[in-house]
Parts: sequence; structure tokens; C-alpha cells
Amino acid sequence: MLKIKEARNPKTGKPVTVISGIEHNPQVIENLASKLKSRCGTGGHIDKKSIILQGSQTEKVKSILKKEGFKIS
Repeated sequence: MLKIKEARNPKTGKPVTVISGIEHNPQVIENLASKLKSRCGTGGHIDKKSIILQGSQTEKVKSILKKEGFKIS
């Protein structure tokens, strides 16, 4: 079950979208992060088992992940 939330970058104060609760191996997480970044047209990175995207991308990410078959809480 994935959790999607919007937060603020502690360094810059700009909004970021955090996708957490990913229970897959690192290769799957990297592929998912790459797909989300390209579809949202933004940058981001992986932090342990979370994906952090720049900007407020919550609604886009939810629709993309639902189409991919992920359950979102």
C-alpha cells in the first residue's frame, strides 16, 4: 500500500511529492521513479524505499500509479 503526501523541501522550502511504502526491490523502485519523473516532467530522486519528486504532483502521481495497478492509501 503506497502513501502519497506533499511536503516541503527542508533546504529550499519548495513543495515536493513523497511516495512511500514501496515494498519492491531497488530495480523496480528505480524503474518506477524514472517512469514517474518522465510522465510528470519533473526531477526527483530515490531515498531508501521512497521516491521524492519535485513540485506538487500528487494528483498526477495518483492517477499514474492507479493505472499501473498499485494500491494507494
